[in-house]
Amino acid sequence: MFPIIITPHDAIRGGLPHLAKWYHNRLTCIPTGLKDINMHTHMRNTTIATPSMFRSRFSAWTLAASLAMAPGIGSAAVIGFLGNFDVINDTGSTAHGFEIDLEGLHSSDITDTFGGVGRGFPSGRGFDPSTSVERYGAPTITEYSNGSTFGTKITYLGLFDGSNWDYGTPSGSFITPGDNCWSGGGVGYGASTPCDHFGVGTTTNATKTTYSWLIETGTLGVLSNGVVNLPAPAWNVIPDPVVGAPPVVVAQIQAPAPENEAQFGEAIWVKVFTSEFEDPIGLEELVGDNAKVQQAVTEIEWQLLQTDPGNPLAGQLESGYGAPVGPNAASILRRYEFFKYAGEYDPETHQALVGSDSHPLDSEIGTYIGAQNAAANLNAVPLPPALVLLGSGLAFLVGGFGQKKKLT
Repeated sequence: MFPIIITPHDAIRGGLPHLAKWYHNRLTCIPTGLKDINMHTHMRNTTIATPSMFRSRFSAWTLAASLAMAPGIGSAAVIGFLGNFDVINDTGSTAHGFEIDLEGLHSSDITDTFGGVGRGFPSGRGFDPSTSVERYGAPTITEYSNGSTFGTKITYLGLFDGSNWDYGTPSGSFITPGDNCWSGGGVGYGASTPCDHFGVGTTTNATKTTYSWLIETGTLGVLSNGVVNLPAPAWNVIPDPVVGAPPVVVAQIQAPAPENEAQFGEAIWVKVFTSEFEDPIGLEELVGDNAKVQQAVTEIEWQLLQTDPGNPLAGQLESGYGAPVGPNAASILRRYEFFKYAGEYDPETHQALVGSDSHPLDSEIGTYIGAQNAAANLNAVPLPPALVLLGSGLAFLVGGFGQKKKLT
């Protein structure tokens, strides 16, 4: 069991202003009953925290006192965060592997890998569904440290015999969304398929996740990292102060960082689907033809994501605030589908010149980039009395954060 503690990192990513408002809504009802809560809230690339939020009946100081005096506060434990994804190789070069860099995680934080040994799927190499789920077979898990920075790399890798690679992922485009980039997909995964399906399960969020195709750029047999603009979801589980009440489970993605920090970043379109279940989800279930993924319903039809050099909090998309999960929910699933933005850009700032950031024209939707099937497995646990005192520090942090504004 891993109790969730809201950290300054979570606050900076936009959770705490919402958390203050949500706790205010919940605590004002004790002990007479529950306030009405909007059960279906989308933060479409926008999170706004206004000063009036903090001048409500429950100020940050009042929130701190309320949390500290509530001995029976409930919490939530995370059994694990899971993510499986399709990714297209559009680098222009054949890749001979793929790397998932999870900064801030130890190897002991890794619980599962797609194609790994002992996960119910075969872990061999190649395209035969009876022996392999993806061409590179089981990945390696390697912990690293570089000064104060540490993390773990999950590496899917081709084998080089001194002259040739056994497997590679050709560069190209793929027009069929859905998890078809593995041997169990529906369109014939093979040597000419320009995409693959990877995945990892963890006990907690990485502070930073970086995806890279591994490409042979100069020296024969030596691979370099190629950029992948596929956002990775981060999860935030916010416990309810009312004993036994379900938590709010928030998923957040961030638009790709710009190559030129003085300009807007590359714009991408995203569609979001979601569902929740009364039993845990396994990593091997996070594939498109699985019944749980197919049950996910549309949460956000379209949203444009793009970073803004004048607003460091721009380009974020958050789902789940204001909507506690069902009382029997054991897992939450979200599926993200990503497409390139094919419209025009401002030639000086690189800002996307789009008429609507949620109702695109057909001409503004580019090629399919990939998809993320992400899930959080939950389990309710009591919060130890000593940890209740963390609420006071949390409330003080709340007062120090201002606005996040829409980028487009």
